[in-house]
Amino acid sequence: MLKLIPYQKQYATQVSQLFHLAINAIDDDVYSKTEQQAWSYSPRSGYHWHKRLTRSKAWLMIDCGQDLDGVALCCGVINLETHFHSRGYIDSLYVHPDFQHQGIATALLTELEAWAIAANIDSLSVDASKLSKPLFLAHGFKQQHRSYQEKRGQIIMGFLMSKSLIGSESS
Repeated sequence: MLKLIPYQKQYATQVSQLFHLAINAIDDDVYSKTEQQAWSYSPRSGYHWHKRLTRSKAWLMIDCGQDLDGVALCCGVINLETHFHSRGYIDSLYVHPDFQHQGIATALLTELEAWAIAANIDSLSVDASKLSKPLFLAHGFKQQHRSYQEKRGQIIMGFLMSKSLIGSESS
């Protein structure tokens, strides 16, 4: 059974593994192996992800039917920056490869957007990957321009996208 929950510290290491697996499961024709390895050559520490997710508003999708070291399996993560200069920026949205195409990204994004509206955040923005761009378009985001991030000497191409929440109602 899948369950959406606020981020909890005991999932930090699982989030690190999920991120690494999701990046390295991308088809080579979308992002090359060299780009994938630059993006995530190995899982970051649980400490890194815990700090990253506690400095923002974050949610997880967990599978209560699967257990990993006594904790339900984390199969998706999303987080939203809430500080002044980056308020409304979606920092991360990743789904475990074994759980993709099951509506998890949509559920996480829907939860984030409802929370942002309730928190009076005027707009959302994201540097979407080639893979996530269709999801964000389907949720009313508009492409602003291509974006480029340098990671370990590789240029990773994506898309800066945004969505106004003014006048929106939560679903």
